[in-house]
Amino acid sequence: MLVNDIKLDKVKTMGNFLNPDKENSFITLANCKNKYLFVDKTSFIEITNNRLNKDNRFLAVTRPRRFGKTVTAHMLLAYYSKGYAGSTIFDDLHIANRVDYLEHLNKYDVIYIDMNTIDGLFDNYSNQKKKVEGVNDLVDYLEYSIINELKLNNEFSECLEKHQVENTGLLKALSTLRNHLNTQFIFIMDEWDLIYRDYRNDTKLQEDFIELLRGLFKSDGGKACFALTYLTGILPIKKYNSQSALNVFKEYNMLAPEPYEQYFGFTEDDITEILRNPSCNISHQELKEWYEGYKLNGIDIYNPNSVISAITDGKCKSYWSGTSSNEEVVNLINMNFDGIKDDIIHLIEGSTIQFSCTTFQNDMVSIKTKDDIFSLLVCLGYLGCVDDGGDYRLAYVPNKEIRTALSSIVKAQPWFNSMPIIERSQSLFEAITNLDGNTTSKIITEIHNSPNVSLLTYNREESMVFCLISGLMWRTEREYECFRELQSGKGSADLIYVPKRNINLPILLIEFKYGQSAEDAMNQIKEKEYFRRYIDGDYPNDILLVGINYNPKTKDHQCLIEKLD
Repeated sequence: MLVNDIKLDKVKTMGNFLNPDKENSFITLANCKNKYLFVDKTSFIEITNNRLNKDNRFLAVTRPRRFGKTVTAHMLLAYYSKGYAGSTIFDDLHIANRVDYLEHLNKYDVIYIDMNTIDGLFDNYSNQKKKVEGVNDLVDYLEYSIINELKLNNEFSECLEKHQVENTGLLKALSTLRNHLNTQFIFIMDEWDLIYRDYRNDTKLQEDFIELLRGLFKSDGGKACFALTYLTGILPIKKYNSQSALNVFKEYNMLAPEPYEQYFGFTEDDITEILRNPSCNISHQELKEWYEGYKLNGIDIYNPNSVISAITDGKCKSYWSGTSSNEEVVNLINMNFDGIKDDIIHLIEGSTIQFSCTTFQNDMVSIKTKDDIFSLLVCLGYLGCVDDGGDYRLAYVPNKEIRTALSSIVKAQPWFNSMPIIERSQSLFEAITNLDGNTTSKIITEIHNSPNVSLLTYNREESMVFCLISGLMWRTEREYECFRELQSGKGSADLIYVPKRNINLPILLIEFKYGQSAEDAMNQIKEKEYFRRYIDGDYPNDILLVGINYNPKTKDHQCLIEKLD
């Protein structure tokens, strides 16, 4: 029997949930590893092997959309399931070097549940006139579907019939097989949190679902049925009264990934290996700017889907905007808890915001504070975070892809143009282009003294650069390319704004000084001829020279602006 070019031995009957052998994304990628991009993360299997039949065999690993959740789940399925007996797909991958590689390879009956599949099948079932007794909702249908496949299996059918397992008695079915046939299962559930996302207001369905999982995984009889249980999705396990509903599970997520950070996405080592592929014509710096920025305990993580998409297309852009979570983010921002609209604007500009994740209930409806929103946005992948001591984290926008997506979201809101921050950005740009150094200085000082910037250590030119970038961002984002320390003339200008092609706006050459004078900054621009590449190049635009100094004694800025003749 052939599945995805893999020769399989004759095995037991397989279906949608018991040892499924169809549409395995990991196998598809592994089969094409010599032709296309493939990152070997099979060393994760060593971790799960070490947990088999141990007290810590219950794992929940959650991460944002398009971060490789399903590929990892399919990898575990392909490795453990008897449905792939005879496969050689892992023989030249990392896991094959482990001493216990063959011990567990294709030795287990795997119950694999994709909640999206269950949801779709239930929709079809609900539209049928013929109903099954006791199957009234999605949770009932989940139990029924698995039990039905167990009953169709030649090895299990007689035992289940003898002990009269009902349509929705999943715990009894598995316990019966464990007690009488000594059968243990590996349980893998993808999109485990679907009910909490797509049925977020159906508390009865959620309660029924969590009670099913509690019965399976918290009771001694239920736990004995499983050699390993692996849940994955976007949201961590739902909390009730600040405690996990399934505290038997050890959880790893974007708020607490350690020690499995390297498996949450592509690492720097993965990117280095990818860049060796001849088909890759995108620079490391471009990939880093667009898709990196998730700092998980000091480990830099890239969005894997976006990296692969960019390399396949040969162009870095935002692949995030096509996800369905944008609407969710709009709703969260428009709650406007504690001025979160302003905070999102500042985050897009490059600021960090402190928050606590202690009150977050791991769902999308029990949102009561700004802290809860930031916690959810981290889980969704719209924000990164780093430890800020104790219960606190610092939230930030991780990369250009997310900044682009968030910018598009907030710009589409009716309140956007009336935001004081946006109006200030327009005023700053107009002051510079009108050669009004006094007004420019006043606005930069105002930005410096704003809450989100004043927390910075303002003792060097780098902080001044941040002030101006954040101040100009909303006016220049669409029409300008911004460069820092770009080689030009006889040196590198601190900051250069260059209009995109065919846009008739001036080029801005900006030099900063700390504790000196604006005249010193202006003289440096002229002496080192930062404008030379634009005079010599094909740039018909006017060129404005901007010299800015900060006086640490008076805490004021001084600005000189000239148009190059």
